[in-house]
Amino acid sequence: MRYSAWTIFKQGLTGQRGWRPAWRSPDPKPEYDVVVIGGGGHGLATAYYLAKTHGIHRVAVLEKGWIGGGNSGRNTTAIRSNYYYRSSARMYDHSLKLYEGLSKELNYNVMFSQRGSISLVHSHHDLELAHRQHGAMRLNGVDAELLSTAEVAQRVPVLDVSPDARFPVLGGLLQRRAGTARHDAVVWGYARAADALGVDIIQNCEVTGLRRGPDGTAIGVETTRGLIGTRRIGVAVAGHSGRLAEMGGFRLPITSYALQAFVSEPLKPVLDTIVISPATGVYMSQSDKGGLVIGGMLDRYPSYAQRGNMPVIIDVLGNVAAQYPALGRVRLLRQWAGIVDVVPDSSPIIGASPVPGLFLNCGWGTGGFKAIPVGGTMFAHHLATDEPHPLAEPFSLERFTTGALIDEAAGSGIAH
Repeated sequence: MRYSAWTIFKQGLTGQRGWRPAWRSPDPKPEYDVVVIGGGGHGLATAYYLAKTHGIHRVAVLEKGWIGGGNSGRNTTAIRSNYYYRSSARMYDHSLKLYEGLSKELNYNVMFSQRGSISLVHSHHDLELAHRQHGAMRLNGVDAELLSTAEVAQRVPVLDVSPDARFPVLGGLLQRRAGTARHDAVVWGYARAADALGVDIIQNCEVTGLRRGPDGTAIGVETTRGLIGTRRIGVAVAGHSGRLAEMGGFRLPITSYALQAFVSEPLKPVLDTIVISPATGVYMSQSDKGGLVIGGMLDRYPSYAQRGNMPVIIDVLGNVAAQYPALGRVRLLRQWAGIVDVVPDSSPIIGASPVPGLFLNCGWGTGGFKAIPVGGTMFAHHLATDEPHPLAEPFSLERFTTGALIDEAAGSGIAH
């Protein structure tokens, strides 16, 4: 069923009885051309582009829980491409361009809102870095503007920019094309579109082992719903990538941390842009429902717990109250944590693994949501052609052997 204004009108006339499930819930087949482990944004986008772009329809997406129950449903939804290095900027800006047309392509409203993103400048050192970042972004073909204190105050009136502010504001770096999208809608849109192309989305199907042939090549995955045979396995499980690597007999340069996020009670509109404070690690926007969506620093110990701890909550919310005094008495509605996969240079790993037939899409750290469309595009290309996508070539696992790292810790928005 194609969604449209006419479809909504027609269903209203017929008592809403003609809607069909957005995707099927099939039993797993004994064998597929490609198996993608992970039913989040990257896994579903990979399956969609495998079918749409490369004509590979015998694809299974295996999810141990429910679709979008991991990091895709536990993030702050910011989408931007204000990165420093050319390879990173090209990749993230391509993802931003794909987001701009994603609702139309998927026939599903992902609620993409290009409200802009401002990185605040708190010191003269920050100002120097902002000028450098501005120049790099412009050279990389990414839009960027430097703002004065007055211009920041005009765009973010709720922010304390007074001379005696706890965190002085000397200006900001603006990317107007940045924005937010509804995280659930992105996942559901890709799931529905992939299912329409014949992809099997199998929920409650945990991978428990990797089956390998006599020559060491991957030939299937062992799951809680039986053995599934395949010669191509894509791993897109974010913070749990290290556990899948262990099944393959190798280690990844990944540490998994909890990254907390918070949503306040609904408010009238007070913030129409994304604001990032590199000095405090706090970033915030306001959702369409009125809640303030707040993120902060990583919980500084390895963990698979989707909770987070109280010291980080106190630190993040204390910084919000200091920077936005008018919001000091606003109440929180909910809190959660995603498990992010952080690598030494804060850049992703896309491509082949040491096990033939097993491929990796991981290491996105805090930047996975904004990269869902490009991550799926690049990963599908490698799975289909056995060659890295041109945008993904700098991000192979081999860079940790050659030393060609892409250190985007500051560009990721959180100084890891």
